[in-house]
Amino acid sequence: MGSILEAAVLVLNLNYEPLIVATVRRAIIMIVTGKAEIVENGRGVIRTPSAEYLCPSVIRLDYLIRRPRPRVCLARREVFRRDDYTCQYCGIKTRSLTVDHVAPKHRGGESTWENLASACWACNRRKGGKTLAESNMTLLRKPYEPRPTSSYLFGSHVREHEEWQKFLQGW
Repeated sequence: MGSILEAAVLVLNLNYEPLIVATVRRAIIMIVTGKAEIVENGRGVIRTPSAEYLCPSVIRLDYLIRRPRPRVCLARREVFRRDDYTCQYCGIKTRSLTVDHVAPKHRGGESTWENLASACWACNRRKGGKTLAESNMTLLRKPYEPRPTSSYLFGSHVREHEEWQKFLQGW
C-alpha cells in the first residue's frame, strides 16, 4: 500500500454532488486554505512537527462549482464495461473482447455509442465487414450511451470506501 497521503478522498460540491476523487494530500490543502470542510473522517490523524490534521475520507467544497452534466467518454474499455464484458452476439462473458461496428465503418458506420458493441473474436470474424442482416446475426441488446451515474463513475472506489456509498446514492 502507498502513502496515506496518496489515499483516495471523495470531493463533494457545495450541494453534496460528487465531483471528483482527490488524494488526501490535496484534500488537506483544500481544508487548510479554507476551500473545503471534512464531512467524513475515518482514517485518523496525520501529524507533522508543527500540527495535526484529521485524515479525511470525504470533503465538501465551501463554494458551488457549476458544470455541465458529465458524459462517459467513448473508449474501448467503456464499451466493454457498458456491455458487462459480454459478447453482444453470442452472450459469452470474457475479458478477451473486440469492439465491433454494428454498421460497418467502410459503409459509413460511425464510431458512436449507438454503433459500437462488444464482440468475442469468433463473432467479430464471423460478422466481418457485413451488416447484421447480411451476416444473419442479431444483437443481444441494442447499443446505447451509458448514463454517467455516480455509481458508474466512482464505482471502483466504493468497494474500498464503504463510507462513500451514502454520498453517491441519488446522483
